[in-house]
Amino acid sequence: HVQLVESGGGSVQPGGSLRLSCAAAGFTFSSYCMGWFRQVPGKEREGVATIESAGTPSYLDSVKGRSTISQDNTKNSLTLQIHDLKVEDSGTYTCAALWSGGACPKASDANDKNFYLGQGTQVTVS
Repeated sequence: HVQLVESGGGSVQPGGSLRLSCAAAGFTFSSYCMGWFRQVPGKEREGVATIESAGTPSYLDSVKGRSTISQDNTKNSLTLQIHDLKVEDSGTYTCAALWSGGACPKASDANDKNFYLGQGTQVTVS
């Protein structure tokens, strides 16, 4: 079965950088869309970044230009790097996988209810 385990969260000062990692198991990357969601208390989970199996990324407008999503198909791992962190980047970041044949929705259109989700890792920017 699909297993997603995140790591790399923590506390960071504004302007700093963060690298989140996701170790995936139980499925083949080439058939899935991979992504990261973020949730803050009182708000719905939102798509931050997605990446198609062919490598095409999509980013939420608020992180575009300072974020990079990447995957290593040989290691079944997913990474999200965010630079110039802002207080509003805080939240629980969750690794996600969607069985889609490899295609992805835009990050802003991604619906977490359609994805397999990890447990999440907390990011606090303050």
